[in-house]
Amino acid sequence: MIRPLALTLLLAPALVSAYPLDGEGYTGIARLEGYRLVLEGKIHGPVQPKGARLPMAAVDLRLPQGAPPLPEPDPEFTRQVVELLGEDAERYGIAVLDLTDPTRPVLAEHRADQPFNPGSVGKLVVTTALFQRLADLYPDDIAARERVLRESRVVADGLIVHDSHTVPFWDGHQLSHRPLQQGDAANLWTYLDWMLSASSNAAGSMVVRELILLQHFGRDYPVTPERAAAFLRETPRTELSALMLQALGEGIRRNGLDPERLRQGGFFTEAGKARIPGTSSTATPRELVRWLLRLEEGRIVDAWSSREIKRLMYMTQRRIRYASSPALQDAAVYFKSGSFFRCQPEPGFVCRKYQGNVENLLNSVAIVEHPAEARRLHYMVVVTSNVLRKNSAVAHQTLGTRLQRLLELRHAEGGALGHGLVQPDDQAAQP
Repeated sequence: MIRPLALTLLLAPALVSAYPLDGEGYTGIARLEGYRLVLEGKIHGPVQPKGARLPMAAVDLRLPQGAPPLPEPDPEFTRQVVELLGEDAERYGIAVLDLTDPTRPVLAEHRADQPFNPGSVGKLVVTTALFQRLADLYPDDIAARERVLRESRVVADGLIVHDSHTVPFWDGHQLSHRPLQQGDAANLWTYLDWMLSASSNAAGSMVVRELILLQHFGRDYPVTPERAAAFLRETPRTELSALMLQALGEGIRRNGLDPERLRQGGFFTEAGKARIPGTSSTATPRELVRWLLRLEEGRIVDAWSSREIKRLMYMTQRRIRYASSPALQDAAVYFKSGSFFRCQPEPGFVCRKYQGNVENLLNSVAIVEHPAEARRLHYMVVVTSNVLRKNSAVAHQTLGTRLQRLLELRHAEGGALGHGLVQPDDQAAQP
């Protein structure tokens, strides 16, 4: 039975995973070893597409600092991209930056200044703030930052309530997936991985908690669970909120971005929001493309931080939504998405995942290098949609195929091609 204005928040399923699979020894992210053994055929599990198999050394920044700035939108490229959206174009906001020729970037924009609820994409803001805080504490000591990420012990507490999204666990013999539970312990790098790869709201709220602790304790972090719990219990909510919002805001402002156009307001769980209130979250396609561009230039905090964030975004398991396009199987895809839908009773309408009739938001943020090894194409895309009653996951998958085909035409032998709607085989199975 559908309740009036029943509210559902959907984020990425648990099988979506990031970070290169040879990174377990460096990061301590345990599930990487299990996923690597799946790829070698030593244990059972889904085999990853070719584009998901790059080692750590191959996942790197592709643009030098001082590369050309974000250009003005190109009218013809914009027209081509808008044509791909079809009759629902006015329900989309999109920005596409073609960096295949890094000396001549080309931008397409459509409703790129329209603000939207970023949902799970806001976890990129939390990640930015965390790496900014680490850099502030250890500006000339990368080893110390690595040590904090790898040797910290984060224990899930009541702030994780409630979240049904599952995260991967590796016990040395088999992989399993389940929601985070109070008492689950792992290092901070693992919680970042769970937050970005499995899009766990529980993990995201724990990372926000650790950001507050970093903001307060500084170089004394990590502190014992008992000391952390006492601080969070005894400090007034207003002070905790101020610490959180200061850290989140500085992560954006200090990296040349506008918090009025890219902001995460706080926790991702009901319990977290109730305990430490925040503010609203917002984003625009243009500001997210600016964030992606600065990341690729090594200017989100610094080169080390940008590289690590990009590795955390690298998809190394089942691809969903935009990234599930069959045309991207050979591509390295650096991805984050989030969705949010609301339904109300309507004759003949059944409320389904990704198909709200009041709101049906789906956001996709991606860097695409195609094919992964050769990188003949290199582009960024940010897309948000609010197309009611239609399966937005399939729509984004279809757009991913169409845009890939358009970029292939633009860079085919003989120069920029493609006038009119691209007509690829884009009716793939639902992700």
